[in-house]
Amino acid sequence: MGKEDVSRLNEWFVPKFGPVQFRIAIGILFLPYTAMCISFVLLGSLLSPSVHWDRIVAIIVIYFFALGIGAHFADNIGSRKRPWGREFSTHISWIILASSLSVAYSIGIYYIIHFVPLLAVVAVAEGFFLFAYNFEKFQGRFHTNFWFAIAWGSLPVLAGYMMQINTISLESILVATVAGFISYFEISLSRPYKVLKSSNGQCASIHTLERYLKIISLGTLTTSMLALAFRTVLG
Repeated sequence: MGKEDVSRLNEWFVPKFGPVQFRIAIGILFLPYTAMCISFVLLGSLLSPSVHWDRIVAIIVIYFFALGIGAHFADNIGSRKRPWGREFSTHISWIILASSLSVAYSIGIYYIIHFVPLLAVVAVAEGFFLFAYNFEKFQGRFHTNFWFAIAWGSLPVLAGYMMQINTISLESILVATVAGFISYFEISLSRPYKVLKSSNGQCASIHTLERYLKIISLGTLTTSMLALAFRTVLG
């Protein structure tokens, strides 16, 4: 495996131990950033006046399979540089992508039919962004920081809220807007960080960007966990 095939293996969220295949399998999930998206889903859910805990679990599973697995394997397929190498062939990546989306949309369709028909709007939008963003369709018009922030920041908050109460509110829109800004800030730092790390550099800028990325991702996750604890206590 050439150096150009493993350009993301030295990023902070990739394990520094184990065989290359294991490190790639974990790294390709972008777990800290997936956790950010799931945190936004959770925060949106907890805004609801009444909480259905089964729906919280369901929407978290949906986003883990659709984004954590599906979208990231789509990105691996769509990327011409193949920064994760070829441990996962295009054929295998397509199988994983299709399987993960099947799980996510099967759960989503069940809840859409029986409880939350409005969620269909987000399901269609997220499906569009998954392919338009990760495969850089439409001349890459949707492969921008702005649309990243909408798809993986704002919409997850609204999805979490809709999953609970089948509507949206001013409060959910405001939180979704904040989540969008946080996601925009994260991706704006992540892009230059990726470029610098792929060159195996050790400049001060890398450490600064890495520190900020850790603060953003871990801070978002901590906030959602505190909100969950607070809501659990309140009942």
